[in-house]
Amino acid sequence: MLELFTDKRILTLVIVILSLIIKKVLVRYFKKRPYGDDKDSRFMVNAIGNIINLGLVIALFSLWFTELQQFAFSIAAFVVAIVLATRELIQCIIGFIYLSSTTPFRIGDWVETGKHTGEVTSTDWMKITLLEVSTDGYGYTGKTVFIPNSQLMTQPIKNLNFMRRYLNHSFSIIKNDARFNPFVLAEPMMNKAEQYCGLFNDVAERYNVLIQNRLDINISGPEPEIEFSTTELGRIKATISIFCPTEQAKVIEQKLINDYFSQWEIEKNKHNSHKDEKEVLDE
Repeated sequence: MLELFTDKRILTLVIVILSLIIKKVLVRYFKKRPYGDDKDSRFMVNAIGNIINLGLVIALFSLWFTELQQFAFSIAAFVVAIVLATRELIQCIIGFIYLSSTTPFRIGDWVETGKHTGEVTSTDWMKITLLEVSTDGYGYTGKTVFIPNSQLMTQPIKNLNFMRRYLNHSFSIIKNDARFNPFVLAEPMMNKAEQYCGLFNDVAERYNVLIQNRLDINISGPEPEIEFSTTELGRIKATISIFCPTEQAKVIEQKLINDYFSQWEIEKNKHNSHKDEKEVLDE
């Protein structure tokens, strides 16, 4: 094998030297050959040079074909190994390019992806950084979440940017008293909700219209809504929806829950007192 390799080296040197000599001789010959136009001479010289160079490349490639093939296989195996070792890194870079081209969110937006919800504080080639936001209280938890860009290509991304200021907040209250008619609570509860939301009602209306125009959809609000239903166990379920500032959502929710229970007891006592009066009159 060593002798063959040495022979190929000598043969390569001989081919290169012969090609250079032939090229130089032919170029000199065609330069000295008389032409009616100098352009013909330059054309032939250039063509001869290109043909000899091409023949040299073909000859060397044919001579070293086996070694070049083995080298190519080695390079391919090396590239495959590198790709497998850096697969996550490559996916993160591709993910960054994807996010940069589609821009599903910007710095400062609230996003939800997978099990994480938070405010985007920074992005780079490897990851995005979120300040975690609680979906229950709509406040910062103090935790920082780092999400690789590769995960953002396989998971849905929800942009919650419109929830930063105002949101349509819904919550449910369940009572275990199927004999009570809850619809008598609808009007007083709506009055309470309008009272709590009245301070920012004008801004809420404008923001509600802004969201509808941006998203091209109709959303509930800004007027409060209440809906009654029953659970699988037959308990009364009241669902209240309010359009309010994000930071006030839990505060107003707690006030309305307190008002609901208080109003429930008032209406129930009225019902019981009317029932007792009717029984007395019947006697």
